Amino acid sequence: MPPRLLSALLLPLALTACDGARRAVSVPAHFTSHQICSAVFVGGLDAATFFAQGVAPQMRPGGALTRYQVDYDTGTVTVRFAGLVKSKAVYEGPAGCRVLTAEDPPPGPRIALPPPTPALLPPIAGPDVVAPADPTLTAALDRAFAEPDKAPHRWTKAVVILHDGKVVAERYAPGVGVDTPLIGWSMTKSVTNALIGILVRQGKLTVDQRLDVPAWDHDARRDITVDGLLRMTSGLDYGQSLAADWTSMADPTTQMVYARADMAAMVEAAPAKAPPGQVWTYSNGNTLLLSRLIKQRTGGSGSEVLAFAHRELFDPLGMEHATLELDATGTPIGSSHMWATARDWARFGQLFLDDGVVGGRRVLPEGWVDYSARLTPGSEDFGYGAGFWTNRAGSANNGGAAARRVRAGMPADSFMARGNQGQSIVIIPSARLVIVRLGMSYQPEGDILALERLVADTVAAFK
Repeated sequence: MPPRLLSALLLPLALTACDGARRAVSVPAHFTSHQICSAVFVGGLDAATFFAQGVAPQMRPGGALTRYQVDYDTGTVTVRFAGLVKSKAVYEGPAGCRVLTAEDPPPGPRIALPPPTPALLPPIAGPDVVAPADPTLTAALDRAFAEPDKAPHRWTKAVVILHDGKVVAERYAPGVGVDTPLIGWSMTKSVTNALIGILVRQGKLTVDQRLDVPAWDHDARRDITVDGLLRMTSGLDYGQSLAADWTSMADPTTQMVYARADMAAMVEAAPAKAPPGQVWTYSNGNTLLLSRLIKQRTGGSGSEVLAFAHRELFDPLGMEHATLELDATGTPIGSSHMWATARDWARFGQLFLDDGVVGGRRVLPEGWVDYSARLTPGSEDFGYGAGFWTNRAGSANNGGAAARRVRAGMPADSFMARGNQGQSIVIIPSARLVIVRLGMSYQPEGDILALERLVADTVAAFK
């Protein structure tokens, strides 16, 4: 028997002695139940295809030990991992899906959102898929969807290209269409950025204010600010989430998302490993603290925070299929769990292309887009701003990933929302372009080389 498989079989038996160990062992099952529940009931995707492409490859070797059952009548997914761990996720309407852990309250009445307000812009395209008129763009889409003969797969599901706010080219994989919501993973962090920005515009927050956390009053954490959380320089000792292994039993950020009722509380308890503002560490925990702050400043409940997100952001942009999922306390999982159609994600990118203005109305504060795309000191090797990855990190002759992206053809003024498995929104002000790519890539760095090629091909088409 292969050693990894043997470990997968023996580890649950060895770790059932304490609550922390049981929580760790439950992660693969909770991951599976949550993701399949969202894929089926939020995205309308085929469960078997999603498990084969979006779950099993991330579970190696645990995929062979996992069994799931979808109950379409009750909106639940039940998973058993290695015959020892059981997990159940439930669909909660506008709040998406939630895993029912031992410490969770039972499901209550579903949240009812108020009627949507009219979008501030006309549709970015008609109901049909927009085929490119330019053969250069056709070739770019061909390359983006080209599938390797064997693993690692890229499984591109959708590409949408906007120029001056209109779809000029798009393509979808079988089973996916213009109305199919797809998970954004860490692109959701950029949505959290926008919600924070709206609260700043409304005078309910400032980026330099400290968080009101009594437990931090007598140590270095008291100096953590909104800006420090957006820029990933909080100094909290909570691991890093780059190339996160979502099924890792030991990873604290994974346990936070899949095995905790109150996710932000788990981060709040983390000690400081560095003074705030001095060390850059990309971590989901920072964004979960911001998510709780958004909930607190919009009324304090899950229904109120979702009503705020739809009223102030999704509805004005015409994002008709956005689902921002919540934890058991009603806090948005703002680090990783929003589903939306490729066109919706493109509409979100257009907001930042247009400097935070939609249909003549300022949604984000003046200067917020430049603030978001400005390089965070300490992140030069990666190129990170405030909730966005950025190429505004110097010339192409400098070192680091941002310079490499510029050398590969991404304009130096571009910045990106990026998520696990290659989810991407690339915003290019100088070319008036927004490029969205969604899928389930297992290529290195979420298939960043293919994204660089797609962007370079698209920019070249408009020169």
